[in-house]
Amino acid sequence: MARRRPRLRRALANVGLLLLLAASLAVWVRLPWYGAIALAVLLALWMTLFRRGRQAASVTAVGISTLRDRLSSSAVIVVGIAGVVAVLVSLLAMGVGYRETLSKSGSADTAVVMRGGSASEVSSVLDHASVTAIAEAPGIARDAAGKPIASPELVVAANLPLKDGSGDDGSVQVRGVGDEAWTLRPEVKIIAGRKFKPGLRELVAGKGAQRQFAGLEPGHEIKLGSQTWTVVGIFDSGNALGSELWGDADIIASAYRRGSSRTSVFVRLTDATAFGAFKAALAGDPRLQVDADTTLNYFSKQSEGFTKAISIIGMIVGGIMGIGAVFGALNTMFAAVASRAREIATLRAIGFRGPPVVVAVMLETMLLAALGGLLGGLLAWALFNGYSASTLTQGTVGSLNFQLRVTPALLWTGLKWALAIGFIGGLFPAVRAARLPVTTALRES
Repeated sequence: MARRRPRLRRALANVGLLLLLAASLAVWVRLPWYGAIALAVLLALWMTLFRRGRQAASVTAVGISTLRDRLSSSAVIVVGIAGVVAVLVSLLAMGVGYRETLSKSGSADTAVVMRGGSASEVSSVLDHASVTAIAEAPGIARDAAGKPIASPELVVAANLPLKDGSGDDGSVQVRGVGDEAWTLRPEVKIIAGRKFKPGLRELVAGKGAQRQFAGLEPGHEIKLGSQTWTVVGIFDSGNALGSELWGDADIIASAYRRGSSRTSVFVRLTDATAFGAFKAALAGDPRLQVDADTTLNYFSKQSEGFTKAISIIGMIVGGIMGIGAVFGALNTMFAAVASRAREIATLRAIGFRGPPVVVAVMLETMLLAALGGLLGGLLAWALFNGYSASTLTQGTVGSLNFQLRVTPALLWTGLKWALAIGFIGGLFPAVRAARLPVTTALRES
């Protein structure tokens, strides 16, 4: 019975340690950067003003001074964690870049109107009478001639050969527009060639689409369906529209047998506060069965699914790699503690208590983890920030060309993951060092 009590106490202590670890990680993942700075300041004050804190600082300084003798084993922690952070940040940068590209496509003072229940423009159909009624709704801004700034548009999907030389085709969105589209979107600029002429089978290609598909240079002819079209210009918008082809709405409607129908109507409002009245007027018109939203909300919703999927994939991949990094840190730190067992035992014999030893070992591990996190974040930023990517896949409707964005928020997320791995990897070796009887530790080599 007497033998079971120490085992029971150790088991309970281990359970408590695991609960503490889980609680600490739950708080840590939600901690903003200024919260981490506050914790660092509190730790520095403790290590400066209190006796046990000064003891922890002394033990930490001794451990750090011996890192040169353990360079190869320490490098295992740094490189392993750097790999985790680099992969995690790079994957999350895809979602950020995708979301930013779509969010730049909309604003609070422009609105899009589609058929009720439509999830996207491709699935929407508006007849000519509906298009006319929408343009007459209150709250729409007018141009210098007093004409409502409303752009009825038609979006269809087309297949074009990819530029990668694989011989495969990809899907691109073709948008049929009129003169109102250029007034509505002043950010769209022709950077090569000219605008298409109304009534002709001419197209202008977005800069992102030109990067993805073959034959989209001014003067070249391409096949859309059974007809030949001439590319006459390249435009840049800095947002999702740059992944599209634009042409005359009436000609595209005729080529795709859409008659006088359109898929959506984009409007410029008098100001952002006019949207409520605009939407209410459409809802109260018995001729219409439509949904209206600001373009800012519409394009933000379009990015939610992809961003969430990328975030989940990033967390899963990062978690799997993180587990490997944790075991690497555990092995390294257990070996480090074992090699310094006599040193730690001597310190405890002359009056150093367990908490300073625990803090010292964990600080050493988290320092290495922080170096790995910084290295991984730097690699992700150097290799992938601004890197062009595309959602282009066979079988999808349209594509979106965007750039990966490694933001400060992502770098902080990567650093938090690194420190969390270091915390887990250093906790158990630190507790073992503090629990090991002094007489036993003095006999270890």
